[in-house]
This record gives sequence, structure tokens and C-alpha cells, in this order.
Amino acid sequence: MEKKPKRRTKERILETSLVLFNDFGEPNVTTQLISDEMGISPGNLYYHFRSKDQIIETLFADFEKKIDDILAVPARRVPNVEDVWLLLHLIFEQIWECRFLYRDINELLSRNRILETHFKRIIGHEVATIAAILQGLVATDDIRASTGEIQTLAVNVTVLSTYWLSFEFVRDPRRKLDGDALARGTFQCMALVAPYLVGRSREWFLALSREYLNTGS
Repeated sequence: MEKKPKRRTKERILETSLVLFNDFGEPNVTTQLISDEMGISPGNLYYHFRSKDQIIETLFADFEKKIDDILAVPARRVPNVEDVWLLLHLIFEQIWECRFLYRDINELLSRNRILETHFKRIIGHEVATIAAILQGLVATDDIRASTGEIQTLAVNVTVLSTYWLSFEFVRDPRRKLDGDALARGTFQCMALVAPYLVGRSREWFLALSREYLNTGS
């Protein structure tokens, strides 16, 4: 069996940093802790990254690319209710992968101009994508809502997804966040949409939401 190529030190630094940031929170992780965890010297780490902020910015750039891909409106077809659910599920999956960005969002944005400007763009992109999909559902009579209601709903869903992990942490600071938070967050966002759904779309949502929460998927 062919051996997998050995990961480069730079890749290992990013992987280790992401795990530590997610587990302990970015403010509690130092470059010394990262190098100790990897068993390398601080000098070796600084050879690849001059500061912790450079590590964060590299992780963020990867996150930004992935979230932009997720926030693409379905092309060449009319959106449906499943698109809303899938979009929210994928957003929460990506948030979970880099959850330190969202749990420590205010701290990070207050001191890093790059994250501040790029996160602002991501939030705007999320609002626009959700609004576009919901507006498509109005056209197919799956949702009854005015243009103003759609815009408000898109903003509310974005606010909830952005700060959901902070809410989960505040609700029980001593409990380690787990994957079930994804299911709860996705459900709560869809619950904002549910009152506007009509007919079979509403029935589909109610049935799927029960299954989704039971499986914790």
C-alpha cells in the first residue's frame, strides 16, 4: 500500500492551530502553545508564520473561500424549500469547522482590520443569498411574504447563524460544544422561515424538522 505523503510543517501548524483555537478559544492559545503541541521550536513556527494573527488570517482565507462557494444561489433553476434547509445546514457545517471565528468574533474583529472588512462582506453575501432564495420561493407560492418581510427574514436568519455558537456557549459555558449545536442552530433558523411557508412546503418542513432534530444530523 502506497504511503501518504508527509504533511509539511506549515500545513501541520494550520491544522494544530485550528484544533487549539476551536477547543480552547483563540484568545487562550499562544504561539508557544502551538509549537509545544507540535513538538517544534518557536523559531520553526515563526519561520512559517510571523505571528498568531498571520495564522488566523490564513485559516480565515480558507474559510472565506469555502463559505463563498456555499453562498451561491442555485443556477438555471427555481429555488425550492430544500435549498433553504441545505444552505443553512452547509453554513452551520462551515461555521463549526472554524467555530473559533464565530465564538470569538467580537474579539477578533476588534483587533484585526482584515477580518473586520472581509467578515462584513461575508455577512452581506449571506443576507443577499438567503433573500434571493426566499424570493424565489415567493414566486413558486411556497412562501407568502412581502419584499420587506423577506429582507427582514434574511437579516434575522443571518444574525441567528452568526451568533448561535455564542448563545450555545453562554447558555452552558461548562459544557463543551458538540455537533448537536449544528442541528439546533439549523432548526432555529428554519423556524424563523416556517411561519411564511404554505401548503406542502410547510408540511415538509414540519416532518423534516422532527427527523432532523432526532438524528442530530
